[in-house]
Amino acid sequence: MPSFTPDSDLELLFDPSFIPKSFKESLPGDLHIRPLSSTDVTRSHFPVLSVLSPSPTPSQKAYTTHFHTLRTINESVAHTGLPPTYVVIAIVNKENDQIVATGTVFMEWKFLRGLSLVGHIEDIAVDKKVQGKRLGLRVVTALTEISEALGAYKTILNCSLDNIPFYEKCGYKQKEREMARYKEPAPTPQQKL
Repeated sequence: MPSFTPDSDLELLFDPSFIPKSFKESLPGDLHIRPLSSTDVTRSHFPVLSVLSPSPTPSQKAYTTHFHTLRTINESVAHTGLPPTYVVIAIVNKENDQIVATGTVFMEWKFLRGLSLVGHIEDIAVDKKVQGKRLGLRVVTALTEISEALGAYKTILNCSLDNIPFYEKCGYKQKEREMARYKEPAPTPQQKL
């Protein structure tokens, strides 16, 4: 069984100080919350994401390239004193060093409302083996707090009708409607790079 890897030994997507200390302390002792790391492809990141949608595990090289693209964007805005754009968090089981829950908030820079920020929550996923332990609620709460601390005037998300009651428990309200247009045929991963 792999031993728990401390944050100091990982290449992280953003500065972990953006995760509220009070939130870190509120987790059970066998769990740890941190930014996504460059090696999380080996820690069940994609099997957990597959709870939401088919998410085949990419090669380590493809994962690392994608990770570094997001990290470079975060670092480029950090040099100007601005908050990170891509905030992906992972809740890790310390006993086996595997991700059990994950979620993302990305920060959109608006021209509206005095050049404001909006947080977009995406990809909330909890390993089926630990569902029912309020980890999804914890991930959404953490991302919402991070979004607000980074200066977002609102934090929004899209969900299925079946998930509305869950997000209402997280403090969200139903507002407006989502529209989508999918490219056909869907691009393959190689076409995206």
